[in-house]
Amino acid sequence: MTDTALPTADRAYQHVRTRLLDGGYPGGTLLSEGVVALELGLSRTPVREAFLRLQSEGFLRLYPKRGAQVVPIAPGEARDVLAARVLFEQAAVDAVAARGPEALRAVGAELLAACEHRDPHPVEAGRHFHLTLLRAAGNAVLTSLYETLWDRQTRVSAAATSTPERAGEDHAEHLALARALAAADPAGAREQVSAHAASLLARVVR
Repeated sequence: MTDTALPTADRAYQHVRTRLLDGGYPGGTLLSEGVVALELGLSRTPVREAFLRLQSEGFLRLYPKRGAQVVPIAPGEARDVLAARVLFEQAAVDAVAARGPEALRAVGAELLAACEHRDPHPVEAGRHFHLTLLRAAGNAVLTSLYETLWDRQTRVSAAATSTPERAGEDHAEHLALARALAAADPAGAREQVSAHAASLLARVVR
């Protein structure tokens, strides 16, 4: 089903939710029903329904006659999301390491190749990079659970790569992790996973 074939409330919901997740609507932004409705060529009613749904999911805070404010990422939420991510990714490193040095080198080479291609969309590039590592673990359940966490991670990643300087830091950290794997150094890779998460958190809350 195409976006235009969706019910209007679903179209409005998907549009706003995507912008929330990819950083298009940063925390603290005040959204107007009328402006969003105009962008989508809809009436205000489906946009209002979308706002109510997103408020129930914790993304928006509604203010009568003013619109909706994007709920900023709380430091505690970012910390919890990134702590979960570290557990998943270190488990993936351990699973690859259990298959031997050549498996580590192969994953490292794949991730280094991904780093050479500087995607202009850092959030999507990050998603590809991290899911490549998870899939290399060969555990479909682990990967599936990690993907369910991704929406929560996306807001954090968008905030952490919101400027060219921040995106550059993210890329450098990906390179460091890829190089540790390519060197068949699982302990170093685990350290890079933790360091990358700590850096992301610092960039989000600073």
